[in-house]
Amino acid sequence: MHAMPMRPNVVLLMPDDLGYQDLGCTGSDYLRTPHIDSLALTGVRFSNWYANAAMCAPSRAALLTGRYPHRCGVPDNGPPLPPRERALPALFKTAGYRTSLVGKWHLGNTPETVPNAHGFDEFTGFHLGCIDYFSHRNYWGEPNRVNFHDFWRNREEYFADGEYLTDIQEREAVNFIRRQPSEQPFFLSVLFGAPHYPMHAPEADIRPFQHLDVERRVRAGMIKSMDDAIGAILHELGRRNLRENTIVAFLSDNGATREPRAGLNQKSPTTGFNAPFRGFKFSHFDGGIHVPALLSWPASLPAGEVNAGLASHLDLLPTLCAASGIAPPTDRTIDGHNLLPMIREKAPSPTRALFWADGRGQGAVRQGDWKLVINGSDFDYAQGKQYTPLQGEDARFLSNLENDPGEGRNVSGQYPARVHELETLWKEWRAHVEKP
Repeated sequence: MHAMPMRPNVVLLMPDDLGYQDLGCTGSDYLRTPHIDSLALTGVRFSNWYANAAMCAPSRAALLTGRYPHRCGVPDNGPPLPPRERALPALFKTAGYRTSLVGKWHLGNTPETVPNAHGFDEFTGFHLGCIDYFSHRNYWGEPNRVNFHDFWRNREEYFADGEYLTDIQEREAVNFIRRQPSEQPFFLSVLFGAPHYPMHAPEADIRPFQHLDVERRVRAGMIKSMDDAIGAILHELGRRNLRENTIVAFLSDNGATREPRAGLNQKSPTTGFNAPFRGFKFSHFDGGIHVPALLSWPASLPAGEVNAGLASHLDLLPTLCAASGIAPPTDRTIDGHNLLPMIREKAPSPTRALFWADGRGQGAVRQGDWKLVINGSDFDYAQGKQYTPLQGEDARFLSNLENDPGEGRNVSGQYPARVHELETLWKEWRAHVEKP
């Protein structure tokens, strides 16, 4: 008889507000990300992977549940992930995995919505959207706002004043891997604060980028620090002889932002790169939602490939469940699809259409190469366009992404039937996904 193969470990790595071209493997000409790039060399890089929202909380909710943000109760930043939802950590915990979250949660801070209540055995990190990287206080950098400590170990406050957030995340993640018995499978989520504002980085990580302007220099240092932490995590997996049978997923939550408060002086927008796409965080043009995505599992997936199939955060739950022999929930709608056939067998993408909607009336639908953006905005604060939807004919902005990946030319006037078809699909989806 053959022994049953060991179930794979899972490590989920998520940067915050990382743009599509903020990595070496996606085309950056000045950022150094050798450890993240190694995941592309040992796995698959997806060139058509989307976040299911253009901002933090709903994107994370979709990723953890496999359900559209509206369906799982987190349509915008603010609402917590409801206790009724069955998220990835709970599924893996029930299947006998040890589960840990290191870093950002942003899906609830009440006893019934904190990470430990949603299936994480261990949690070291922060509940809300961002914190100061050294004092770990909730940070918005605005006058007359109360700053308060938001750093936790499980359900108790954890004080590590003066220690750089990304360094803490590296240490906690490595220690978690080190503590697991060799026969104990684990699900580890390392959800980085970087490179989300505030713009904080250790001097040693900024030093290699002195040739850049100061805004870009600090952000590059933040990304370098994150890449070094990922290198330490991968090294520990290798030291424990776990790397071959560990699935490592790297996904950004949304595109890079142009919010003025992300700048060093609270007035100048930061310098993330969403090229070649249009728009920024909060935008339903591709710059806000088309994100870098890497999946590496040396024991079972191809290495060094680029997959152009249409995919999204919704697909992570069914894909990881299939890879780990875990049944996804059957008592609710799961919007995502198992991508393993697409990755291993070059099967067509199972995703036929993707939809977006926010609380400002902005929406989008992509079907094949066609994409319609409804009441869209670039959210380019540097141009004063942050909350101003496009007007007139551009309020329905149709692009063929095969011909125009930068969504620079509206062809709605040439293809009115296509606009009607896609908008009808979007309205039907809205009516369906928002039912109680």
